Amino acid sequence: MPKTMLPSFLLYCYIGAITPGPANLCSLSTALRFGKGIALRQWRGLFTGFFLASMVSVGITYFLGTMLNQYVGIFAWVGAGYILWMAWHMLRPSGSLSEKNVDMPCFRTGLLVQLTNVKIMVFCLTALASYVLPYSGSFWVLLGVGLFLPFTGPIANLVWLFAGASLQRLFVNHRRAVDIVMAASLMLCAVSLVWPH
Repeated sequence: MPKTMLPSFLLYCYIGAITPGPANLCSLSTALRFGKGIALRQWRGLFTGFFLASMVSVGITYFLGTMLNQYVGIFAWVGAGYILWMAWHMLRPSGSLSEKNVDMPCFRTGLLVQLTNVKIMVFCLTALASYVLPYSGSFWVLLGVGLFLPFTGPIANLVWLFAGASLQRLFVNHRRAVDIVMAASLMLCAVSLVWPH
């Protein structure tokens, strides 16, 4: 990638990472509901899942190159469906958080969120196919950028997590309203994935 493309690439990474998406909203929601400690445990899974998705994207980009562009639309529809399921799940009444049947978020929860998060798959594939592949087909260059990408999204997840931890008292007092806003945000994410640009 030429140095002149670096500011555009970094801006793409920042905007893609910080905007609301399933992992960011999951971090915020977990911190609001369960506090910082449990949310950080889940964040380790988010980071690992992002890393794995990034490495798979490196492999796909290296072996398939520009042929994968025709399949990005299919991934977007699958991801939109999953995000809508998450929104519906958030709106379902779940009772008190002190009940024993509430599943506590954990490493596995974070890992599964990221491994099914089409936003990061599209994010990684687009970064590699748009900013690296036109300038270099080298596996090592793709791998270098692929190793950088997991430090974009998961860092933004931490921002959302700490925001949720600091707003936890607000959530306790206005739980239903917060759930509705979070579900609406997820629905907006789903629509933005498939809405024609």
